[in-house]
Amino acid sequence: MKRTLLRLLGGTDRPDWPEDDTLGDRLRTRPGPAIRWAAVLLGLLAVQIGMLLGWIAGFLPAGPVADALGSIPAAISHETVPNRGYFHPEHGWVGTFMGLSPAWAWALRTGLVYLYAATVTYWVWVGYLLFRRVYRAADWTPRDDVVDRLRGHTWGLFGGVVVFAFLVYALFAPVVSPTDITQNLYDPFAHEITHFDEEAGEVRSVFIGDANIGSQSGAQEGIGPMQYDPYDRFHPFGTMDRGQDLFTFMAYGARISLFIGVVAIGLSVVISGGLAVLSAYYKGLLDLGVVLGSDSVQAMPQLLVIILLSVVFADTWLAGLYDGGFLLALIFGLTGWPSLWRAVRGPALQVADREWVDAARSMGQRPTRTMRRHMAPYLTGYLLVYASMSLGGVIIGVAGLSFLGLGVTSPTPEWGRAVDAGQPYVATASWHISLVPGVLVVLVVTAFNALGDGIRDAIDPESDTGASQEGAMATGGGG
Repeated sequence: MKRTLLRLLGGTDRPDWPEDDTLGDRLRTRPGPAIRWAAVLLGLLAVQIGMLLGWIAGFLPAGPVADALGSIPAAISHETVPNRGYFHPEHGWVGTFMGLSPAWAWALRTGLVYLYAATVTYWVWVGYLLFRRVYRAADWTPRDDVVDRLRGHTWGLFGGVVVFAFLVYALFAPVVSPTDITQNLYDPFAHEITHFDEEAGEVRSVFIGDANIGSQSGAQEGIGPMQYDPYDRFHPFGTMDRGQDLFTFMAYGARISLFIGVVAIGLSVVISGGLAVLSAYYKGLLDLGVVLGSDSVQAMPQLLVIILLSVVFADTWLAGLYDGGFLLALIFGLTGWPSLWRAVRGPALQVADREWVDAARSMGQRPTRTMRRHMAPYLTGYLLVYASMSLGGVIIGVAGLSFLGLGVTSPTPEWGRAVDAGQPYVATASWHISLVPGVLVVLVVTAFNALGDGIRDAIDPESDTGASQEGAMATGGGG
């Protein structure tokens, strides 16, 4: 399959590129395969561009620009594959896609979303292979062995599959959710649904808020996973204590957790990577200052610091960005960088003593250029390993804060808040309210750790065998 696609793109033979050619020179010399690949990628992205622009519109103030972005349609959406309807004794399911039951219509739309995401991911992989075969000057680089080892790492692949499913769940939350988050959670008494009233023998309308009240999961009874409520609404994970759809709540909660985790880890990587390179290059007092700063931050209990800062900045404009998610991301990033810095400090000191760094210094190369071109790339793999492992910790931390009633602003969905809401019903018919979010937290965090293990073992194959003590310390010491 890959060979056929590469042949269609015109990427089956490797030109004999001059050694001094840059990637831009190669693209200008042979633009055909790259243009064809990019055209297909743009076509794939255009299929769901309406969903992406609608997400961006949510960050903009209300106005014509936000309305215009939010009105762009997407190929896979609730409008194209609807699952909200009602069952009529004479006409069957009304309002759903092709008359399917809401469960099958939702499953079809969700399956299309994951198929679409897998296709885009596969096409990106084809682009990487095209680069290797056509636009890269060398036939082989050490990165090829890293990729091959990762592809054969079972535990790492398990983590990668679960992380992929989590990312699609979060990014495509408006599409995979069986209901609309605004109607179901934020403003349920401003929207209505229709259903067939068996007692009256006719179709009636009811406010979603009233329908939620009639679909609550409590101590005595509840709407469990893969069940319908009295208003013919399908709930893959069941309903919550106030009748909201748990699957929708979890999908948008995953989006919040992903945003906080990525921003926090990105900030930690920038700080820790920059300080590691600077302290390794200059050493001396600068390195000592970073060590003291790192020890000072780590000496404080991180959870208590996060709680304190969350309360202190609760009334500031930062707390209003993304329902408090941006503030949490900043706090996690600014308090979590010391662990990442300590993980990459050893490799940074090692690369600072290499011959090529000494040669760059002796040739009078600027320190910033030396650090950027000859030191930073060496640390990328280490930062990637520890960032993937730390991301799971951030997700747990955010869930823990929400469980305590802190974190993102209520009623914004967050996994820890769902666990807290279902705590009184753990031993009742509504056990799913806490168990489902708890299982997902464990599964996602385990997956990020597994992916980090796979990347670590792919970068340093001796790290999991104990054959190289130095490599194990460099890549796995802080995991």
